[in-house]
Amino acid sequence: MPSLSSNGATVAYSDSGAPAANPQAPTIVFGHGLLFSGWMFTDQITALQSEYRCVAIDWRGQGASPAASGGYDMDTLSLDAIAVIEALGVGPVHYVGLSMGGFVGMRVAARRPELLRSLTLLDTSADPEVPLAAIQDKLLARIFQFTGLGLVKGAVLKIMFGPAFLASPRSAGVIAEWTAQVDQADRGAIRQAVLGVANRKGIAAELAAITTATLVVVGEQDKPTPPERARRIAAAVAGARLELVADSGHSSSIEQPEVITELIRTFVGEH
Repeated sequence: MPSLSSNGATVAYSDSGAPAANPQAPTIVFGHGLLFSGWMFTDQITALQSEYRCVAIDWRGQGASPAASGGYDMDTLSLDAIAVIEALGVGPVHYVGLSMGGFVGMRVAARRPELLRSLTLLDTSADPEVPLAAIQDKLLARIFQFTGLGLVKGAVLKIMFGPAFLASPRSAGVIAEWTAQVDQADRGAIRQAVLGVANRKGIAAELAAITTATLVVVGEQDKPTPPERARRIAAAVAGARLELVADSGHSSSIEQPEVITELIRTFVGEH
């Protein structure tokens, strides 16, 4: 997997390259959620790479990006995203971010609007973490750092995925693959990534500055970033469109891949 240096960190990314039938096609940049990697957009990239160049970033200490000495906060990650876009020379891009990736996307849209054609926000929030949730996240991260996923897996699964998906027969293979990836991760780096999310500053005050066409999508069963937070984002960004996804929790690109793919394809195609 290719990588680049950004603010003292190595940032890995996947790149489908330009479609053979359309070398000048725009680029879609995907930003994943906490405890995942660009892998969580596999279905979307597979479906869209014949129409668009698809780039998926692995945030610091997750996926193929190694641990960094510092800078796991959302402002620093937004600089990493900007570095990838600029290094590849693909801007303006369509940006798709889920949860942590959405925290980044809102910052890029508010601060570097010239880099974006459109913004799709999946299961994310413009607010700081809820205090009780932040305490829970930090505790789970500390346990994970010392013992691995085993003791906290049940609790984490209920955060990351909705009940409809967890009850589905097709979830077993996905969860097994996700578990294997988390088990192979640097535990200290994962803890730092969790702290970056738990301690994040809100971005709500900057939403009015976003002029990029914006689609806000949320699973109706999303627990960590419930629909009311998505509604607040959509209300604050001029012209934003809101879509609720039935039978989906926090990881909508995995739980309802076909629905999310079609929402992205339609929205990106309009812009």
